[in-house]
Amino acid sequence: MPSPPTIDIGVNLTNRAFRDDLSEMLKRAEAAGVIQMVITGTSVDGSRAAAELATRLPGRLFSTVGIHPHHARDCDEAALESLKVLSGQSQVVAIGECGLDYNRNYCEPAQQRLAFESQLQLAAELELPVFLHERDAHEDFLAILLNHRRRLRRAVVHCFTGSSAAADAYLKDDLHIGITGWICDERRGLPLRELVRRIPGNRLMLETDAPYLLPRNLPNRPKSGRNEPAFLAQVLATVAECRGESTEALARDTTETARAFFGLPVV
Repeated sequence: MPSPPTIDIGVNLTNRAFRDDLSEMLKRAEAAGVIQMVITGTSVDGSRAAAELATRLPGRLFSTVGIHPHHARDCDEAALESLKVLSGQSQVVAIGECGLDYNRNYCEPAQQRLAFESQLQLAAELELPVFLHERDAHEDFLAILLNHRRRLRRAVVHCFTGSSAAADAYLKDDLHIGITGWICDERRGLPLRELVRRIPGNRLMLETDAPYLLPRNLPNRPKSGRNEPAFLAQVLATVAECRGESTEALARDTTETARAFFGLPVV
């Protein structure tokens, strides 16, 4: 039985892990019911590559443009201008991935905060949604975000793995939440399995974050450990089970939510 139609809101298709079989991987995703995908931009060069790749399948592939906190030191005026120019392309549907990551601190927190604010300002100026990243930085992340929230059209906390309190705070301020295969991990994903029940259907979206976060409960997991959009069906099934919903109902709701959030066409 084929999987119901779904949208993968966060996939790193420009990653070199897909270099040798991108076309075949896209065919597998389509066969698995993934009707549209949003390719994540994480640097100026990466955003340019994501936007270019999205032109391969108009109406099916889209992209974000942004600078990940790991690259925050590169977020200068020239970089922001480049993102602004890229955002003028029709396949670009959001600013990001941007935010804060204090877990690894590849860039100084002060640099991260400045880059984050700059991209929120850009999103507000361009009236585009924002695709957000937060890890071990909830307090600073929320404070900065709330300072700009009124000017932002829409915002999604991508790959949410935080606490119940964090989820409540984001929902209180009208943010969307993206759920990945983290919820499929019987070791780390148990708290997420509980709190995902409380996320309203019109605020919940699904993503693989491929090639990362291969679902641990996936039957016949590839030995390479590489995740891909076709495996969104496993995320869908796990979230549906946790919420006590059918996969068909959850797919319908999350697809409608993603389409409204990013302004995607019906296919």
